[in-house]
Amino acid sequence: MYSSTFIFAKKQFDDDFYRLDLAIAAAAKEIPGYLGEEVWENPSNGLVSNVYYWQTLEALQALIKHPRHQEAKAAQENWLDVYQVIISEIIKSYGNSRLTQLPTVR
Repeated sequence: MYSSTFIFAKKQFDDDFYRLDLAIAAAAKEIPGYLGEEVWENPSNGLVSNVYYWQTLEALQALIKHPRHQEAKAAQENWLDVYQVIISEIIKSYGNSRLTQLPTVR
């Protein structure tokens, strides 16, 4: 399993940002191998973290190559102050059975 974590500080979002954000989320969900996502915001520093989970690296790369993702990447300076992307291979995940919305690796 893989995760792609997109960490950023916001500027001003406009209609184009929201349109692309929705299109990218919809495209991700249609890619075979998409496992889920979560969003976190740190109120102390204002950073936002979007984490997508993928069954394979090829599934993740399909989103990276998607035209809407490429469009957003080209225009990121309009909406983002800073950003970083972290691609990780998840070798193990565990916990109790009450947190069910996140994928697990056994």
